[in-house]
Amino acid sequence: MKMVMPLLVSVLAVSACVTASLCDAATKAKAKPKPLPTYKTSFDCANPQASAEKLVCHDAQLARMDLELNRLYLLALTDEHSVPRPNKVEIDQRFWIESRNQCDGGTQAKACVIRSYAERAFQLRQGSAIARTKDPSRLTEGPVAYRCAGFNALVAATFFTVEPGVVFLKWANTSITLNQVPSHSGTQYTGRDYKGNYSFWQIDNDVFLQIPGSGQMSCAAEPVG
Repeated sequence: MKMVMPLLVSVLAVSACVTASLCDAATKAKAKPKPLPTYKTSFDCANPQASAEKLVCHDAQLARMDLELNRLYLLALTDEHSVPRPNKVEIDQRFWIESRNQCDGGTQAKACVIRSYAERAFQLRQGSAIARTKDPSRLTEGPVAYRCAGFNALVAATFFTVEPGVVFLKWANTSITLNQVPSHSGTQYTGRDYKGNYSFWQIDNDVFLQIPGSGQMSCAAEPVG
């Protein structure tokens, strides 16, 4: 019996040590993940009002789109010749914020927010010459009108030069937001909706558009004015 007791104590000590190690490992495993980075936006990220705003606060691409859109909005407010007029631009902006905030926290939330910003940028730039000024810090271009071979409608394109880039295309009663994808040459944007797949590809001065139900169309920018 005198030989057994020390052995039993030793086993218990080892067991306690192993248990402590496991507990310590479990504690470390349960450690809270690092908080997401918070980016500068046009609104207060310390008190976001909707899940869409939370998403913008913690996403570099969306945060830059937000700042650029706010820049366009403030410029449009100074444009007495804007269409609509500045007082209506302000009202429309409030409705737009409410609409953007309807993008919920689902798997498509970011795509919804991107489309919301892209479409609003198109509206502001289309309606205000001041918003279209060539500010060196701008992150938007357009709308640029393209005439595509075999396609009757003019295609208006507004670009967000963020990372990755975004283009909003509009023709007739149709619009689509496409996202930049890696390309071996030029700049390519792709996307899809319930009709199928879309592609907009710029290679130097050549532009190609593909929409559901058509082959690749060659497009040329319409002269301004």
